[in-house]
Amino acid sequence: MVNLDLRSLTLPVGIVRICEFVLTSICIGLVASVARENSSYWPWCMFTWCFCCFFTLFILIMEFTRLHDKVPISWDDFTSAFAMLASLMLFAVSVIYPTLFNQSKDGRMIGAATISWVCLALYVVEVWLASRKPGEISGFLSTIPGLLKILETFVACIIFTALDPIRYSKLPGLQWCVAVYSLCFIFALLIILLTIAKLTSVFPFSFDKLAIVYNILALMMYMTAVVLWPLYAFQDNARPTPCNHCTWDDLVVVTFMTVINLIVYSLDTAYSIRLVFLSRE
Repeated sequence: MVNLDLRSLTLPVGIVRICEFVLTSICIGLVASVARENSSYWPWCMFTWCFCCFFTLFILIMEFTRLHDKVPISWDDFTSAFAMLASLMLFAVSVIYPTLFNQSKDGRMIGAATISWVCLALYVVEVWLASRKPGEISGFLSTIPGLLKILETFVACIIFTALDPIRYSKLPGLQWCVAVYSLCFIFALLIILLTIAKLTSVFPFSFDKLAIVYNILALMMYMTAVVLWPLYAFQDNARPTPCNHCTWDDLVVVTFMTVINLIVYSLDTAYSIRLVFLSRE
């Protein structure tokens, strides 16, 4: 028998989530009513709003029916991780969409861009509400390395959005960089999922030390990508004229985001070593 919990919808975080669901739904409707843009960033924007809308509704239903008590995962970690990731994704979309696709000054596009910023504010409020409750974020996501893992996966998503298969498929150096982005993304996501699912204890060795080994390897791989990507991407490839958000700009985005993720992995590695080794001395 399913027990309904009306209180989950009347709590501040429940009200915020209802507003998030309604506004992201409006964004989807407004953007879907406009002609589809021929750009890899357009699907990314639509995916972000659909992703946020679906999982917000999923969380509302799970908490309203109290089914979240029966799932074998850390529910608080899951909802907190989702809110943090949604905030990062909406921040990117709220900047990208009006910059690239609002040239026609269509009222629907302006409305979607405005509502997207409101959605971002709501998810930030949700993260703030979660952080104010004792025990709301437990374990891995209460640490800086946990937050950095979410940031690493988000930056990798931006990189994937900007990649041009025609360009990197011809050059082995760029193919290595794409392999770096993909492998690091998969393992960072795997660490987050294992933590949320409370499966880290099944390993016959210290999961924290395993994460540090991964961080060191990922850091070294990103060091090679920071050098190889601009070296091969811009070799004999000057910026064309005119270039109004052309594929050359995407190469710059990948270069910049590679540097950002290198910094994030450096911070993650340094803080993880300090947390696991130095704090125990």
